Amino acid sequence: MKDFLPVLKILLRFVVIYIVVVLLYQFYLNAYMDDVVDPFTRWVAIQVALVQNALGFPTVLVDSLKLHSVLFQTSGKFTTRMVEGCNVFSVAILFSAFVFAFYKGSKTFLFVLGGLVLLHILNVSRIVLLNIIFLKYPQYEKIGHDYIFPAIIYGGVIILWLIWIQFFALRKADK
Repeated sequence: MKDFLPVLKILLRFVVIYIVVVLLYQFYLNAYMDDVVDPFTRWVAIQVALVQNALGFPTVLVDSLKLHSVLFQTSGKFTTRMVEGCNVFSVAILFSAFVFAFYKGSKTFLFVLGGLVLLHILNVSRIVLLNIIFLKYPQYEKIGHDYIFPAIIYGGVIILWLIWIQFFALRKADK
């Protein structure tokens, strides 16, 4: 049992951090139950629209309280809708809890911050590309939404975890 103690400590840290942050996030979401979406989700939708506009795909955001979504009207056509689950926050919680489970001082915070920025950029890019697929290649909507783009986000998380473990968590402290 003594050999498993370090692993159990890491697992316990992960579970505690994950549960606490998920509960805090749920309290945050509960504060916006009567709104179309929460402010963070709207912020992501605005960034997606800005990128799409810059790429030559004129985009208007349309609120739908009935759907609790922000609809993307891209080049005059409704393409996708932004819901809370699309804002990458839940994935960011999972990513952060894992990295903090292998806490290595201040570099842990820097790695998490950099990872969150990268995940956010991946997510905005993912939604932009998904809207373009819905607009230009509707035959690939399902495979894009259900398989390819989740693989990009979760693949990004796994790659970041592997980098954290290989280059930071398993390294002995420099003397």
